[in-house]
Amino acid sequence: MAEPTPVNILRGHKSQIHAAAFVRHNDRLATGDADGYVMLWDLAIMRPRAVWRAHENAILSIKGWGSDKIITFSFSHGRDHRLIVWQLRSEDEANLKETSPLEQSSEVPPPQPWMLHVLEVNTMNFCAFAACPNIPTGGSTMSDGSSSILVAVPNTLLAESIDIFELPSQKRIHTVKPGGKHGMAMTLAILYKEKHLILIAGFENGMCSVFALKDNAHEWITTYRGQAHSQPVLSLDVNPSGEYFISSSADALIAKHPIPTKQQTTIPKPTNSQPHQETAALNPNASAPPKATGGIGALFSGSGETVSKNGSVIGQLGSKAWEDPIKVVNTKHAGQQNLSIRSDGRIFATAGWDSKIRIYATKSLKELAVLKWHQVGVYAVAFAHIEASGDEKSTQKLATEKVLKLEGGLQTRGDASNSLVRPAGDLLEKQPMSVKDKRIHLAKHTHWVAAGAKDGKLSLWDIY
Repeated sequence: MAEPTPVNILRGHKSQIHAAAFVRHNDRLATGDADGYVMLWDLAIMRPRAVWRAHENAILSIKGWGSDKIITFSFSHGRDHRLIVWQLRSEDEANLKETSPLEQSSEVPPPQPWMLHVLEVNTMNFCAFAACPNIPTGGSTMSDGSSSILVAVPNTLLAESIDIFELPSQKRIHTVKPGGKHGMAMTLAILYKEKHLILIAGFENGMCSVFALKDNAHEWITTYRGQAHSQPVLSLDVNPSGEYFISSSADALIAKHPIPTKQQTTIPKPTNSQPHQETAALNPNASAPPKATGGIGALFSGSGETVSKNGSVIGQLGSKAWEDPIKVVNTKHAGQQNLSIRSDGRIFATAGWDSKIRIYATKSLKELAVLKWHQVGVYAVAFAHIEASGDEKSTQKLATEKVLKLEGGLQTRGDASNSLVRPAGDLLEKQPMSVKDKRIHLAKHTHWVAAGAKDGKLSLWDIY
């Protein structure tokens, strides 16, 4: 079977690309480079629509907020320790330059969009920010335009601690102190799960931890602590349903971890004179333990006492963080970063120091495809958002079964029997459009994989 090739190569950045994100429901692709430039690409014509220098130094990450805001985050050893929210509506693009950094000849920087908010934060440890809508009921994404969001960044003074800010108020509402000697926080995620605010962090020593905010309190508890990696954690991403997260590291391991909202409950070991006891663990997501009155059932009675078979009290129940990852796989490829799970939760991608983009199945962590084009290290990877509607839904419903076949090897979009989704061209046959409308429709509904590399080039792929 022929190897896949990129649909397009976008050239414009002068320095290495560190960040990429599809914004405005796939209408635009935003990329950021090591010189602080942001390029906003129109995928219908494969040309930049807006170019500006957002920071003085390398951009670590980019996210869209609704249809009119873009968040950029810079890495700096100088003064530019900032997270900036830019207002960039469709009509604002006309006021900005389209000239790429490669083509710019003047030393005068291009005009910038309007700055809505600026946060002075710690960026010294090369840890990208994390964000989520400030909606405890869940069911919303950053692209939905929530009026309030939460942003997690490393603490300004203690690199192992994490600050959580609320925007647009710009107030710091929480500081999470992990405890222990894990080194600096290297990668973060924040979300609401079952109305619990959850913070996930990967650390310099390879540890991944989950922290949950107690109900009606400002106290954070560690609900999971697992060290699947032996090297610093480079990236992690959360499954869209919030069931688990997947991490990558400077080592060759890929690990899937649980996201419990509560600690596990344990039974202390009995003394020699006491009957044998087993360690019990509650469901991490259980809202309340069942009631019981005697014997081993007293574990769940809420009394906090361990009871032997003869009814004697032998100890107190204890609580501790969950420790075992769900699955760990040795990929034999070290240095995979910028791990990104697609919005349908079925596959994820990594950007490799060895110049390869790798596609994996989230269920088994099995490698599905290796995308080869770049000759130098790939630092950024991003998926277009899957937004199924109408007759697309029936095709995507079958994708769960077909992914098992995909795990046996690479299947291209041209293979209709095993493709994960129906090619966008099939839909156009049922929806007659003008040439311009077809381009826009294809740009928004193609299942893009975008990858940015050290050479400043951006590759666009359409495989599943």
